[in-house]
Amino acid sequence: MDNSVSKTGPYPQEPEILEFLKICDGFYPPDAVDASIEQQRAWYDALCARFDQPLPKGMIFQDEMLVLPIRRYRPAKIGTENVLLYLHGGGFVVGSLQSHHAICAEIAEATGAELVSVDYHLAPEHVWPAQTDDCFAVLKQLIGQGRQVVVIGDSAGGNLAAGLVLRARDEGLSGIVGQVLIYPGLGGDLVSGSYEEMAHAPGLTTADVAYYRAVLKAPKDEPVAHPLKATDLSGLPPAYVTVAHFDPLRDDGRIYTERLRQAGVEAVFRSEPQMVHAWLRARHMSPGAADGFKALCEAVRRLATSGRAE
Repeated sequence: MDNSVSKTGPYPQEPEILEFLKICDGFYPPDAVDASIEQQRAWYDALCARFDQPLPKGMIFQDEMLVLPIRRYRPAKIGTENVLLYLHGGGFVVGSLQSHHAICAEIAEATGAELVSVDYHLAPEHVWPAQTDDCFAVLKQLIGQGRQVVVIGDSAGGNLAAGLVLRARDEGLSGIVGQVLIYPGLGGDLVSGSYEEMAHAPGLTTADVAYYRAVLKAPKDEPVAHPLKATDLSGLPPAYVTVAHFDPLRDDGRIYTERLRQAGVEAVFRSEPQMVHAWLRARHMSPGAADGFKALCEAVRRLATSGRAE
C-alpha cells in the first residue's frame, strides 16, 4: 500500500491504526452523517464505549453544575493549581461528558492538574453560538474563582477552544495561560490543501466537515466560529497544536500555527505522520497514537505549570 494514497483514498500504513479504523467502521459507519441525529449519537456512544479504559488509580471525578453540567477530575497527585478546561469533539452533533471520560482522566493524571470537562449543548437542537456561549460561561466561572486555565479541545472542541481564546482576548478576560488544539477545525476553505488531498481520508472526509458546518449554522465570516478568519492573532496565550497527517483538517492546524507565530505568539506544531482524525481513541493500541498522546500530555503539563508551550 502506498504511504499516502491508495486507489480508494489516502490511508496510513501502521497496522495498528488500520485495525483501529476497522473497529471504528464497525461501530460508526463511514456514511454516518446520512443517518438521523439520534442514530449518529447511538453509534457514537457505542464506539466510545468500545474504547473505554479504566481510570488511573486514585483519580476522583464528580459531576457538577457550573452554569451547565460539567465533570471535574482530580488526580491523586496535583502539581499545579491551574485548571484544564476540556471541550470534547464530535462535530458539535455527538459527544458528551462520557464520550471523552477516560481521555480527560488520563490527561489530568499525566499533567498533575485538575480538569473540567464541559457538557455543552449540541446541534442541530442548539445552533451557533450556543456552544461557544456555554463554554465561555464556564471559562468565566473558573477564572472568577481565581483559577488560571489551559483551554484544550479536540476536533470541534479544538474549534471551540481557539474561538474561546480569541473571545477572551477581545472581551478583556485574562487568565488563560495556554491553548491546546487537537486536530481542530478552524474554518479552512474546503477546496484546497489537505481538504483536497485528504478529501476521502478514513475517519473524516471533507464532505463530513461541510455537513457539520451546515448543521452548526455559524456565520461564515465570524472569527470566533472560524478562527482562521481572524485578522489579528496577537496577544494570545501560548499554543500547542497537534494534527493527523491523514485528515482534511490537517492544514487548518498548520496554517493557524504559522499565523500565531507571525503574530508573535509562542506556538508548537506537531503532525502525526501515520495518524487519522480522532487518533486519541487509539492511544492504547497504536504506537503512533501513544507517542502523540504522550507528547500532548507533556505539552499540557508544560503550559499548566510554566506557561510555556515548549
